[in-house]
Amino acid sequence: MGQRLSGGRSCLDVPGRFLPQPPTPPPPVRRKLALLFAMLCVWLYMFLYSCAGSCAAAPGLLLLGSGSRTAHAPPALATAPNGTPPRLPFRAPPATALAAGKEMAEGAASLEEQSRETPDSPSSISSFFSGSGTKQLPQAIIIGVKKGGTRALLEFLRVHPDVRAVGAEPHFFDRSYDKGLAWYRDLMPRTLDGQITMEKTPSYFVTREAPARISAMSKDTKLIVVVRDPVTRAISDYTQTLSKRPDIPTFESLTFKNRSTGLIDTSWSAIQIGIYAKHLEHWLRHFPIGQMLFVSGERLISDPAGELGRVQDFLGLKRIITDKHFYFNKTKGFPCLKKAEGSSKPHCLGKTKGRTHPEIAQEVVQRLREFYRPFNLKFYQMTGHDFGWD
Repeated sequence: MGQRLSGGRSCLDVPGRFLPQPPTPPPPVRRKLALLFAMLCVWLYMFLYSCAGSCAAAPGLLLLGSGSRTAHAPPALATAPNGTPPRLPFRAPPATALAAGKEMAEGAASLEEQSRETPDSPSSISSFFSGSGTKQLPQAIIIGVKKGGTRALLEFLRVHPDVRAVGAEPHFFDRSYDKGLAWYRDLMPRTLDGQITMEKTPSYFVTREAPARISAMSKDTKLIVVVRDPVTRAISDYTQTLSKRPDIPTFESLTFKNRSTGLIDTSWSAIQIGIYAKHLEHWLRHFPIGQMLFVSGERLISDPAGELGRVQDFLGLKRIITDKHFYFNKTKGFPCLKKAEGSSKPHCLGKTKGRTHPEIAQEVVQRLREFYRPFNLKFYQMTGHDFGWD
């Protein structure tokens, strides 16, 4: 037998407490905490990896989509090299009360454009969680005309699954060109392969610099112009301004330079915009006529599906938007969508659309029709389409 130890006990009889013991298993709570910590590390790694691209494109991510407000903020005035504070441009006071009225009318119209609808494209947060794709410069632009039906056309087009458009008017090629194409691209919604990026800013059509600027971005840009009877358009333009500034002069007094001679004041923007042939000449110096589509504002009301068919063909899209998407709202007097983009509810344009026009003396309307007739005929010849305004 083994050697005896003092006290007469064998080495095999040593108590268990003196022998090496196996490690005590961790309690269940520790195991759960360790597992939770490991899962948290994995989730954090995946989040940072995914965010690497999205955060660069959406700097306002942590501000719950506030980046778009920053993008639309007006640029700060530059300081002169010598450190003197910036000076606002001087504007001489109008020479007459009538000229003041014209400035007031055009200023009110400008204010309404600036207070346009907020963009309803996805916010940075929703784009991060649900959106993929990339931001592209627009392949198609609705360039005009104001009060012609551009908002209706854009809302109708957005029903198409292959069209992604900015909700608000970017005004890049007329007001914010100095901010650069990167700033402009960042305003665009994300698109997938096969989708078209679009925007609409009606004032582009009458901006002298816009054709060259858009051509410099891409000579392949498709251009859409929504035109309307220039007399009706001018009255609608005035009605919009009147809703903002009820104290402006009458339509008749703003229309004429000299009422007794019947001389039309073409310096008033409400009149000038309707001289479509003159504005089109500037565009044809940079784009072929085949790259432009002219949509009838009247037919957009009487036959929206027919006009949308032409637009879809022009953009190379499958004809998805048809009669089944529209119903006629008798109260507003124009068609509405049975289902808007991303909604199952009917959708009509807002209360700013379809305003009741003021009564205009018939002789004033007739004089305007005589004024526009030669310009209309030239426009028909240039576009190859008779819009039937005479």
